[in-house]
Amino acid sequence: MNGAQPSSASPQHGLTDRLARWARGFSGKSEEDSVEEDEQRPRSGTALNREINRRKQLYSDIGDFLFAHDLDLTPINFSVALDYLTGANIGVEKAIKAVMMERGKITNGWIETIAAEQRADEVTPESLASMLDKVEENLTQFTGLMHESRNSAKDYGAALQEQAKDLGEGRDNEPVLARLVGLTRSMVEKTRQVESQLRENQKQTQALKSSLENARRAAEHDHLTGLPNRRAFESVLREEMEQAQGNGETLSVAFCDIDHFKHINDTHGHDTGDRVLKFVAGLLAKASNDRCHVARHGGEEFVMLFRGKTAAEACEAVDSVREDLANRSLVNRTNGERMDRVSFSAGVANVLAYDDPRGALKAADRALYLAKEHGRNRVYLAAETD
Repeated sequence: MNGAQPSSASPQHGLTDRLARWARGFSGKSEEDSVEEDEQRPRSGTALNREINRRKQLYSDIGDFLFAHDLDLTPINFSVALDYLTGANIGVEKAIKAVMMERGKITNGWIETIAAEQRADEVTPESLASMLDKVEENLTQFTGLMHESRNSAKDYGAALQEQAKDLGEGRDNEPVLARLVGLTRSMVEKTRQVESQLRENQKQTQALKSSLENARRAAEHDHLTGLPNRRAFESVLREEMEQAQGNGETLSVAFCDIDHFKHINDTHGHDTGDRVLKFVAGLLAKASNDRCHVARHGGEEFVMLFRGKTAAEACEAVDSVREDLANRSLVNRTNGERMDRVSFSAGVANVLAYDDPRGALKAADRALYLAKEHGRNRVYLAAETD
């Protein structure tokens, strides 16, 4: 049977093909090549050899993960598996853990969804490129106006100098004065035109500035709850950690995750689930001030950062909100039905007890996991040593 062969020039096809070869044998080389390469490798015990073994083990773990969940060998699936196994993206790591606890298996469709959510918080390159093009256009117009104004002023000065010379030589002054008046009128009109163009340029620049500010806010805020998003929180975390270390203050972080949120969506619908997210966000936001930052970390999870509070004090603050929520009787606004109790679990960690913010976030995440495992609707304090 004759048919067209797939082009090997396709980047996507080439990358997928390399992943497939890697899954069969890490490098896709023949056994003879592998034996020859083994003879040239550094002897065991060297740093390079340890690094090779570490990478080989990582590739093996990624392959096991993909095959265990029957996932396609695509760059997106490879990237998500890498983020999960290395902890490079705590949002992806937590989302995968939640799905595995609930369903036990990841699907290709779910990975595409989580990848899309990761991109949703970002300002698109196209929108930024358009704004930057407009900035460049405005700057070009402004430069042109300044150049034109300088030339007009130069020409006007030269013409005035010429007419003044005629006046000084005692010629008939009436035509000279008429020309001077004409020159002045021309310069005034030219100045008005430049001023009008500058005002229009200023309006466009102001509108562009507003658009850029809106884009920045959109990139750093969650559109549903109005809270800062993960991107904004990570920036605040770095800043707060530096300030806390510099001022000798305490700094604590908390992960809060709504219990059985999928059940809420399945039972009452996603609109009600969205309203629950906004309600919980509002309760947490009441604690927010210049020393307490609250953000939506993704999905049904929120994160809180307390400067000036120990981890134990932060636990008390979070537990107060947890108790407030658990004691409320929420109603499905769509049909008037009373909902089951809505609660959240949380884990709290002392940020400065760890080498970097990621370590503190992981510790709070582990405490949250234990709170879920031990019955939910509770706040656990992370141990400061593993």
